[in-house]
Order: sequence, then structure tokens, then C-alpha cells
Amino acid sequence: MFLSRARLLIATFWVGTLWAVGFVVAPTLFSTLSDRALAGTIAGSLFRVMAWLSMFCAAALLALLFQAARKEQEKTSKTVLWLIAGMVACTLIGYFGVQPYMAELRLVLHSVTDAALLADAKKQFGIMHGVSTGVYVIQSLFGAALIVKLR
Repeated sequence: MFLSRARLLIATFWVGTLWAVGFVVAPTLFSTLSDRALAGTIAGSLFRVMAWLSMFCAAALLALLFQAARKEQEKTSKTVLWLIAGMVACTLIGYFGVQPYMAELRLVLHSVTDAALLADAKKQFGIMHGVSTGVYVIQSLFGAALIVKLR
């Protein structure tokens, strides 16, 4: 009983912070601050914290799942394992894959003076931002399914 409640608590914390940062805090930064570069820097810091928090929560959930299975208290759900793996994959793709490329493009946007190169960098940044947002939304949906499944 304790292990299942601990798993639900960790998953709820993980998914709740994921939603709060991605769908409340980051958009609020960009709509409130007039300095978009500052808003981006703060949002980037928050997403970095979320990425590491995601890795920690996934590890904690997996440890609790395997602990329960080892004690034969309950069978580990393959669906839950796949949802956790999907959320970790989204973190790896979104933060550790797409974000570094977006950071490079951000530097180009601040240093390029040629109009054609600037337009190309803006277009690439927009595409990568869309990919990043899509991955984040998918991770959030996996998170919702994880909460439902753990209940």
C-alpha cells in the first residue's frame, strides 16, 4: 500500500511540475516580460530543472516499481513501464536533443547581421521550437496516462 501511494505521489509531482512549467510559467514569462531574451533565459533554466527532475522522478518510480515486484506484492504493469520510458525519451529528445540546437540558433540570432541568414535562423528556430513543444505535449499526455494508470 505504501509503495503504490509513494509511486502515485512521485508521478503526480512529476507531471504536475511538468504541466505547471510548460503550460503556465513559461507562457506567463513571455507574456509578462518585455525582454523576450530574458524570458527565454528564465524559461530555459526552468526547462533544465524540469529535465533533471524528470530523470530523477523516472528513476524513483522505476525503483519503487521494481521494489514492489521484487517483494511480489504486485505485478509490474508493462503499460506503466512504457509510459515512464516514453516520458524519459521525450525528455532526452526535447531537452538533451532539441534544446542544444535551439541554443545554437539563439546565438546565431543575436550575432548575425545579414538579413537572409537572420531570416533562415528565425525559420529554423521556429521549426525547432515547434518540435520541442510537440515533444513536451506528448510527454504531458504520457504523464496524464501514467497518473490514470497508477490510480
